[in-house]
Amino acid sequence: MLKAIISGGGTGGHIFPALAIADKIKEKYPNAEIIFVGAKGKMEMEKVPAAGYKIIGLEIAGFQRNSMLKNLFLPFKIIKSILTSISIINNYKPSFVIGVGGYASGPLLFAAQLKGIPTFIQEQNSFPGITNKLLSKKVKKICVAYPNLDKFFPASKIVLTGNPIRKDILNLKSKKEIAISHFKLNPNLFTVFITGGSLGARNINLAVKNNIQALSKMPIEIIWQTGKLFFEEAKETVLKNEVKNIFVYEFVKEMDLAYSAAKLVISRAGAGAISELSVANKCCVLVPLPSAAEDHQTQNAKSLSSKNAAILISNDNILTEITTVIQKLMNNNNLVLEMEKNIAEFAKPNAAEEIVNVITNELKIG
Repeated sequence: MLKAIISGGGTGGHIFPALAIADKIKEKYPNAEIIFVGAKGKMEMEKVPAAGYKIIGLEIAGFQRNSMLKNLFLPFKIIKSILTSISIINNYKPSFVIGVGGYASGPLLFAAQLKGIPTFIQEQNSFPGITNKLLSKKVKKICVAYPNLDKFFPASKIVLTGNPIRKDILNLKSKKEIAISHFKLNPNLFTVFITGGSLGARNINLAVKNNIQALSKMPIEIIWQTGKLFFEEAKETVLKNEVKNIFVYEFVKEMDLAYSAAKLVISRAGAGAISELSVANKCCVLVPLPSAAEDHQTQNAKSLSSKNAAILISNDNILTEITTVIQKLMNNNNLVLEMEKNIAEFAKPNAAEEIVNVITNELKIG
């Protein structure tokens, strides 16, 4: 029987691709057993069971750049996580392990490699983190979303598959009317979906808040996903200013409908978001998170903006440029259409299936 462990998480950008891979494994091999390994306290501990899969949590955290004191315990957490991972491997005896990024991915893949279990990496970004670079020496294959990663990984192990995305993003054209009804939108207005990802993005949220009066006077409607921390502040701002064209959500579960409704998306530049925007063929403004490891979000965004497939605005500049860029795109439909066409070139709608095929071909599983 095929038995798989999928490890990683921390953000939706890691979790949703992991779940897409798991779903594809179950689709191709209905009797397969799949468990996840994540980091205790992170969102995968909630999202994975909600999707119907078992998850085991490790007491692991990342390096804290802003608090050296917290890093004193990091070596002990790593050692404990590796020992726990070895125990998981021994008990579960997986056919293979795949890491999708996130704190838990490193210890589990390292433990699997110590035990001689075939390991794989699904690298989502155009600039990989140090953990995946170190682990890459002993993995079987590395499934990547961007070209030219042979400067980081052994070229013979790289397979360009793209990033897996949620299935409901794949067929958006038929959902436009449903989306307009769901969000109670005016179909004649230019719709903007503003999102900082599942956790929210402070500067993107502040950009909306600080420019609320100007945005309220524009002939647009905004679906604004704030994340948990900014939600109450955003609601209060909209109510206080009596804004009628901005609809505030803590979290948008129906991302397919939000993409379908939107003519423009303003988003962080995480790999998962870019993969979804590419498959959805959305005109987008990307605002990279500057504190992301190795500034990989900026590298992700540049790969699109260099091809006129997105507009890149820095985390600081979005505070003052949000109204200008919306106005620019709202008044230039030809530019919007060109960007939609260009971002479609980055789309990899069958990434999950390709990744599963890479693994099963490598392991010679029929």
